[in-house]
This record gives sequence, C-alpha cells and structure tokens, in this order.
Amino acid sequence: MDKNYKWKVLLIIGLVVFSIWKAYPLDQKINLGLDLQGGVQLLLQVDMDKVPEEARKDVTARVAEIIRNRIDEFGVKEPEITTQGKNQVVVKLPGVTDRERAKEIAGKAAHLEFKIVSEDVDLIQKADAGTVPEGFEYKKVKGSSNEEMVLLSALPVLTGEHLTTASVGFDQYGSAIVQLTLDREGGKIFDKVTFQNIGKRLAIVMDGQVYSAPVIRDRIPNGKAQISGNFKAAEASDLALVLRAGALPAPVSVVEERTIGPSLGKDSIESGIRAALFGVLFVVVFMPVYYLFCGWVANLGLVVYMIIVAGSMAAFGSTLTLPGIAGFILSVGMAVDANILIFERMREESATGKTARAVISAGYHRALSAILDSNVTTLITSVLLFIFGTGPIQGFAVTLSIGIVASMFSSIFVTRVIFDYLAKKNPDMKFNMLHLFSKPNIAFLRKRRWAYVFSAACLALGIFAFTMRGAQNYGVEFTGGTLVQVGFKKDVDQSKFRNELAEQGFKAFTLQRFGDANLHQYIVKMAEGNPSKVGVAAEATVGKGAFEIQKVDQVGPSVSGSLRDKALWAIIWSWLGILIYLAWRFEWKLAAAAVVGLVHDTIFTVGFYALSGREINLATIAAILTIIGYSVNDTIITFDRIRDNVKLMRKTPFAEVVDLSINQTLSRTVLTVLTVLLTSLSLFFFGGSAIADFAFILIIGFAVGTYSSIFVSSAFAVAWKAHK
Repeated sequence: MDKNYKWKVLLIIGLVVFSIWKAYPLDQKINLGLDLQGGVQLLLQVDMDKVPEEARKDVTARVAEIIRNRIDEFGVKEPEITTQGKNQVVVKLPGVTDRERAKEIAGKAAHLEFKIVSEDVDLIQKADAGTVPEGFEYKKVKGSSNEEMVLLSALPVLTGEHLTTASVGFDQYGSAIVQLTLDREGGKIFDKVTFQNIGKRLAIVMDGQVYSAPVIRDRIPNGKAQISGNFKAAEASDLALVLRAGALPAPVSVVEERTIGPSLGKDSIESGIRAALFGVLFVVVFMPVYYLFCGWVANLGLVVYMIIVAGSMAAFGSTLTLPGIAGFILSVGMAVDANILIFERMREESATGKTARAVISAGYHRALSAILDSNVTTLITSVLLFIFGTGPIQGFAVTLSIGIVASMFSSIFVTRVIFDYLAKKNPDMKFNMLHLFSKPNIAFLRKRRWAYVFSAACLALGIFAFTMRGAQNYGVEFTGGTLVQVGFKKDVDQSKFRNELAEQGFKAFTLQRFGDANLHQYIVKMAEGNPSKVGVAAEATVGKGAFEIQKVDQVGPSVSGSLRDKALWAIIWSWLGILIYLAWRFEWKLAAAAVVGLVHDTIFTVGFYALSGREINLATIAAILTIIGYSVNDTIITFDRIRDNVKLMRKTPFAEVVDLSINQTLSRTVLTVLTVLLTSLSLFFFGGSAIADFAFILIIGFAVGTYSSIFVSSAFAVAWKAHK
C-alpha cells in the first residue's frame, strides 16, 4: 500500500469535515435566488421632466443598465432589473436584509461636479442676506460642524463623466474618504483648473450637495482627487460604488416597495426537488446494478462529492436557483463518468489475469489522461465564461468549476483510497461487472458520408427555423413583454392557475406572488399572447367575480444586451480555448475535428430547440453552456484511445485505427452519456414546466454529442489526416 495512504485518508476526512462545517445548516449557508425564496421589489419612477425632450427616448433603459451595474457591485447575486412602462424601473433583489441601503444605492443619481468657491466678500454677504447673485449657488457643506455655507459658481469646471475609478481610502486622521481617478481628458482639465486657481477653494458636489471644499494648495497634474465628508466606511464604500457604476441620466424616486414570493411558486419548487431526488436515485441505483461491487464504491465517492460541492458553494457564497439545482443533479451524472472510464479500464486489465492491486493501479493510470483532458476542457469553458460573462453566467461558471474539481477529487482520489484498502484486505478480490457490448466490430466510418448529409440537412433546417422565428426564439427575459397584475379575493391554488395559463396558449411565462401574503396578488409576465386571456385563466381557476385585473403594463427585458453579447463571446472563446488545449494534448487536426463537433452540437441543439417552438431563457442558456463544456468529453475518450492505438499499430491505416478505437470505447461512450441522460430525463418528466425547457435542451445536446463524437469529430479527423 502507498506509504502516504494515511495522509490521504486524513485529507479526505479533513475536507469532508470542513465542508460539512461550512455547509451546515444548509438552508442558512446557501443563498437562494428569486425563483426559490422571493425577495424585495422596488419600483423606481424616472423623473422625465429633468430630461430634455430630444434625449428621452432611451433614458429608462439607461437607468436600468446603470442600476444593474450598481446592484452587481453591491454584491446581490442574481437580481432581476427590468423597465416597466415608459418611465419606471422594477428592481427585484433576492434575500436583501438591508433594504434602506439597497434603496440608497439604486436611487442615488450620483451626478458629480467640481465647482470653484467664490471668495468675494460682497457677493457672500448678499447671499447670506438671502439674495444669491446670478450665476452662483449658496450651499451648506455636508457634515461641517459649524454649518458652513459656501458660494459656488453655478457652472462646474469638471463633471463626473471623466471619472474612471472610485475607491475607498483613509486620510491621515483615519477617516474614510473616496479616492477618484479621472480619464486623460479629465486629468488635463483638472490640471489646468488647479494650476489657475491655487489658493482658492474647489467644491466637490454630488447630486447638488457639497461634500467638501478644500483649498487648492498646488497644481494637481495626475488626475487624482478625493471626496471627504466625515464618512463611515460603509458610506464611503457605497458612494464609491455608485460613482464607479456611473451617474443616472435622470433623477429617480422609490414609489413602491413590496415583498415578493418565489417566482416559480411552491408547486414548481416541489416538482424540481422531486425531479432532483429521482435523478440522484437513478444514478445511485444504476452504478451498483451495472458495476456490482465497484458501483457501491463509486456511490461512496459520490457522497463525498456532494458534501464537498455543498461546502464549496457555501464557502464561495454562491446563489442557488432552480436551474442551479438541476445543474447540480446533472453534475451527479457527470461525476460518475470518471468512475465509468476507470472501471472499464479495470475490466480490460482484469481480463489479462493481473492481481487486484495491479488491476487497480493500471486502471486508474490508463484512464487518467482521458479524465484530465475531458475535465480540463470543461474547466476551460467555465473559466472563460466567468471572465467574459456577467451576473447569472458568472454564477453558473462558479458552480460548474466547483463541480469539476470536486468530481475529479472524488473519482480519482477518494475511490482509489477505498480500492487500495480493499485490495490490501483481500489481494484476490475480483472485479465482476456487467458487459454492455462484447467485442463490437462495427464499421462506423464506412457510412460517414451519409452522416455528413444528415448533419448538413439538420443544421440547415435548424438554422432556417431559428432565423425565421426571429424574436420569437427568445422569452420575456430577453425581449420584454406584457405584465398583468391579478388580485384574488382569497388564496388561490397556484399550480392550478399555472396550468390554466398554459391552457390559454401561453408558451413561456412567469407567475409570481406579489405583495403581502394576505393580499393574494400575482404577477404574470409573458413575451407574447393576449393579456385578456390571463383573466380567462383566473376565472377558470377561482370562478367569476373572485378576482380583479389590477394592472396591465409593458415590461422590458431582464437580461441586458451586454450580458447577451458577453455570453456569445464566452461561447466563442471557449471553443478557441478548447482548440488550443487539445492541439497541445493531441495534434491540431484532431483538435480541430473535436471543435468542429462542438460547434456542430451547439448549432444542432439550438436549431432543434427552435424547431420545437420553445423560447430561450436564462435556464436554457445555462443548458447550452453545459453542452459546450460536456459534449467534447466523448470525443476525448475516443481520441485518447486513438492516440494509444496509433503507437501500437503504426502500419495500420488511420481509418481502421479510428474504427477500432470507437468500438473499443463504445461501452464507456454509451454509459457515460446514459448517466447524464437518466438525470436529464428525470428533470424533464418530473421537474414540471419550470425546468422542462432546461432539461429538453440537455437531452438533445447529450444525444447529438454522442452521435457527433463518432460521425462528425472522428470522421473529420480521418478526412483531414488523409490529406498530408
């Protein structure tokens, strides 16, 4: 046995204990998203009277974007920010405890100005007497102990539009200040202003309030400034935050504050949890049924995996949504993939008559390269998603990365420690397993041209469907739509109301409880459809006269255009990152063939999704990103065997080597996709309408990924290798 065996055991125990400590109690350590726990909703009114007529067109949308940036920096995970009507912004924040601070950050205009203070005694006396001279303002300095008043020039010498960064600092007395850095043009203006006004005072004004008015002692050429005003550290931090995010183009005011319930409703949450339990059960039962005793070892590793993931999510402060739960359960299926690769290799080694310890050692060693390559490519995707993504995309990337690292640790490290212990206790132990295929010999690549035709036709059809549907491809999160507020006289069966809405032809909508529980109010949002049919659904649910349509309004998208663009770039960069890594691990022709399969899977899946008439929402975006990270895994398994066989069969035609490799890895290819399909099918059939689209796109993606690893990536590798 390994001399470091005891240290390995201690590491596993220590990590499990640490994870349990971090995660317990789970309901208090894991942040829940709006869909699971609800939160607070702020309705902000944009004051259009302060905006010139010609500049009013997109003011509300710009206000929403700036508030979104502020809330992201505030640290609230998975907020929902939309426009409503022509001059309102709705801000939904999950799990916010400091509501007043959230309102201050969302509503502060943050209009920064630098103004010269007049020292003219006559003008100051007139202002003090109540007659402020034309072209000047007479204001109190915030926080001054003697209520000092200063006379300012009405026109600023510099504004916050030249601000690049704002951060918290401390002066020589330990008081919090806000440090400002200006852009190049702003630095030149500030240099000129300070040079020409040495000895005078320069007031720093934000939203019409004078925060400080220091004397200019010397020329300041580096574009640096600071705001002081007897701040507490938290106040300085919030002020720096709103300055970094930018000033609002118009003043806003909070006109309504409401508590909102989970956007999915109790019925959808219960369905999602039920589907999650079924998904885990499928995998836990499948492994010992097929791999017998080895399957029980894999399940022990799976328990460790789930504990580590829960502890890591709690430690990182991750936000959990229902798609996140679905993704976690899906990762359970993905986590056993490495065990399947190891067990299949152990089966081959056991057939040669090796001892138990030799079988274990060779099985783990020979499967390691495929495990590392497949997980590193997925990790590349998640890292690039975090770098180029924002908001929900970054949250998904963090969860995905945690799952990858935890699954590698549990499958490679934890199960190996268990097997080493068992082999020491019983050197003659056997590794009995069921066998899906017994030495298959299928000429897969002989019909590859038919596969080219099939793929080309499917891709063309999918692209055509996606193009023709246009904006109909996207749900209300991307396009905006209609909001209908319904008030019931008594409590309503939310599940029944949801089903009645579906009966009225609403393909994709959100149903959310609104306001205090005793008001029985709900909000329905849909991208398209007749709003009057919401009333028909309400009547079918509670009867005539037992409800009231309180409001119908237009809402903007909750997913900004910049987030959508960043997600697209993250996908493109993930393709490039995988290409570079696989070119280094294999060779550029095999790497290019793998990425062609990856692009094929993405386009095929999105096209088929469009053909089904479903709408893309944030959950389906997460599913597409999952496919990108996962579908290349089957290709890597095959290419890893091709790499081994090429060394042993140097004189055999490359096409025959590829066909042989596909047949040799056929069992593990089918079994790895089977585990994720089992969990995806569980989500689809038992998860309810809230995650049905998420599961649907995964089922299509995983199925086509298995097909493409053989008939696209492997076929392209043969075609390109034939051209020297």
